[in-house]
Amino acid sequence: MTQIKKPDIEERWYEVLKQEFDSAYFADIKRFLIDEKRQHVVYPPSPLIFNAFNLTPFDDVKVVILGQDPYHNIGQAHGLAFSVPDGIQKPPSLQNIFKELNQDLGIQIPATGNLEKWAKEGVLLLNASLTVRANMAASHAKIGWQRFTDAAIKALSDKKQNLVFILWGNYAIAKENLINHEKHLILKTVHPSPLSASRGFFGCHHFSKTNEYLINNNIKPIDWNI
Repeated sequence: MTQIKKPDIEERWYEVLKQEFDSAYFADIKRFLIDEKRQHVVYPPSPLIFNAFNLTPFDDVKVVILGQDPYHNIGQAHGLAFSVPDGIQKPPSLQNIFKELNQDLGIQIPATGNLEKWAKEGVLLLNASLTVRANMAASHAKIGWQRFTDAAIKALSDKKQNLVFILWGNYAIAKENLINHEKHLILKTVHPSPLSASRGFFGCHHFSKTNEYLINNNIKPIDWNI
């Protein structure tokens, strides 16, 4: 009997999401990706698909920032929503996130766009889709990833208390129905993209509001410095 290989994901996340990993739809995702990689470049690299979960273990999550899709240009995606590796130019939405962070908390805009430090502080930087074909935005949006990441969001809502869910843009706001409003704080506004940031993202104060809520619930606040 062939032993099924366990996914490369933090142990507690694996326990929480085991039903998803064992499901028929997840087997379909794996088959799709095997075929896709034979013909196309896929981002992020396979070892980084679950990077958000591995850098922010389930028991350490304090804040969830929801993104939509991995970056699809070379070198950008490394498994964290809105983040790019060191040495990669900051995309426009991330530049606006840093502008708001500076206006809100006075934190200096960092030279890097790498948000791994946030992830290690307890900020789950979760994209709805965990992979994408190179140069084709949203190309893996319908292969089953959203069912998987919805399950992760719901598990956090059901099993934890006093999380902050940060929803930027209509796509993320649509996930609100997965979250228990009575147990958690939901912060929402328009997307930080240059197309919409001036319509409510700038001045939303989500970083300070997050820390205020955490402190009020006797939880160590996030150090947003990069």
